[in-house]
Amino acid sequence: MDLRQLEVVVAVAEEGGFTAAARRLHVVQSAVSGTVRALEKDLGVRLFERTTHRVTLTAVGESFVPAARLALRAAEQARAVADEARGELRGVLTVGTMQGVWLGLDRALAALRAEHPGLVVRLRQAAVADIRAALRDGTVDVAVVAFDRQQRRGLEVRLLAREEMVLVASPAREFAEPDTVGYAEVAELPFVDFAPGWAIRGAVDRAFRAAAVERAAVFEVNDIGAATELVRHDLGVCVLPDSIAARIPGLALRRFPSRPPRWNVTVARPAGDPTPAVAALLRHLG
Repeated sequence: MDLRQLEVVVAVAEEGGFTAAARRLHVVQSAVSGTVRALEKDLGVRLFERTTHRVTLTAVGESFVPAARLALRAAEQARAVADEARGELRGVLTVGTMQGVWLGLDRALAALRAEHPGLVVRLRQAAVADIRAALRDGTVDVAVVAFDRQQRRGLEVRLLAREEMVLVASPAREFAEPDTVGYAEVAELPFVDFAPGWAIRGAVDRAFRAAAVERAAVFEVNDIGAATELVRHDLGVCVLPDSIAARIPGLALRRFPSRPPRWNVTVARPAGDPTPAVAALLRHLG
């Protein structure tokens, strides 16, 4: 059993099939199938169930793939140590983030690439719950994400910024006050909400619960662009982090004078010593 075989198995599991894994690995599909068959023969177990339309992990495969990821990660760390000794970093750094959460990540990535041009950076954008799971299973190396206290368990987390959220609305919509809004007033309006699992949704849910006010979503979206277009056409109002709302032209912003929704933007990574690539990015994030 070698690292290439482990890489192929992990690719098939993550992509959900041999053809997609072949595209990811830049090889022909028959090479992927042959590698998996050879490994299964060597191990004496089946890792995948194959049907005409889908490929799924067997019970053994479900246990094997996390161990394969750990082995690949250990090999990457060993290579990174050697690269660092030569004063350069290579390999792949997978960075998780959420829509709208940058807070200097772009500048940090630019500085990292200038310092280590041989390092490939993959950005993985997902909901906060998915990023946390990816950090724990090793498919994401480090993330800039808004975690609440419970989601930080088992991870190394450092605060980057605390940020309030504001209500965004069409300029045509009328409010009781010119610059502020209360939760009770918002609850009477058509609301554009984000899907469960989004950090924005979690922060807004907590704020409304604390205010003892229930809101009824008319729209539920999983894209900031879609949310702002609905608001722009006066189909509803939405709550967004201040840094996002301030960059969107043509919308009216109103603040919550009492207990506004907030989120804490953090940089998070698996517990233990960071890899050299992760450590380099952390330095540039400040």
